[in-house]
Amino acid sequence: MAKAQRIAMALGAVSTGIGTWYAATPRHFLSVIGAPATERRIAVTRLVAVQELSVGLGLLADGRATRWVAMRVVGDVLHGAMLALAVRAPDTDRGRMRLALAALIGITATDLAALLAARQIERTGADVESGNDGTTPEALAVERAPVHRSVTIRREPAEVYAFWRELENLPTFMKHLESVELIDERRSRWRAKAPGGASIEWEAEITDERPGERIAWTSREGAQVWNSGEVTFERAAGDRGTQVRVRLDYEPPGGRLGAGVARLLGEAPSNQIAGDLRRLKQVLETGEVAISDAVAEGRSRMQRPAQPIEIA
Repeated sequence: MAKAQRIAMALGAVSTGIGTWYAATPRHFLSVIGAPATERRIAVTRLVAVQELSVGLGLLADGRATRWVAMRVVGDVLHGAMLALAVRAPDTDRGRMRLALAALIGITATDLAALLAARQIERTGADVESGNDGTTPEALAVERAPVHRSVTIRREPAEVYAFWRELENLPTFMKHLESVELIDERRSRWRAKAPGGASIEWEAEITDERPGERIAWTSREGAQVWNSGEVTFERAAGDRGTQVRVRLDYEPPGGRLGAGVARLLGEAPSNQIAGDLRRLKQVLETGEVAISDAVAEGRSRMQRPAQPIEIA
């Protein structure tokens, strides 16, 4: 059995066992945590049981650990909020409630570690113990390896390079980037949206440049988000325009935990770059970024790019 499947099966058994306990004997569970059984608390316990059972059965039946472990983490947060509110109730045993909270914190830490492990296995290919069947190039990348993405744009290399080199253009297609302010020919100040809506800033410096072909950069000392990388512009085979290749090294705020939270929120660098390149293609080929009616109405919907983003 592959490693990610073992994680899924183990946590699936835990969730299913807890959910069954909550559903079958809610009064016993409430007694253990020091909360006298009331109709309302029994109803809440049974709702929690439904969540635990759905996640547990999902892990056991599906086996895709990352998706379902992420749901366990979300459930842990909700359970913690409910326990924190229950501690304040005058009829609860606060000593037992605090022990329950401490146990939940330990469970949450374990689930976060399992989530990060599952993501690492997914990314590195460690989930496949024999052969390469079904393994994507992305899954074969080594841990903390640079992110690579590329796209083909129906424009001349010089045009694409010139558009990118005007750094003030970057926020027009980089969704999370709020602004780029030039300091001098090689240095610039960047402002971006972080997961959760906060803004972060850093200074970057161009470290190498071949006009029309390549731009390399790195963040300067003291940056809130360390990053470095390069973008190259090559004529695509078959006179199809320009092959744009991006390589990014990135250290998220908060280290591995920050990376795990970012992935939960869909903010992983690989996802960002893929979307950025899709929007760059749209801007340069059509003059605008296509927005669906669903997005215009305030809802989000995945859109099919004009041409798939390629994994370099």
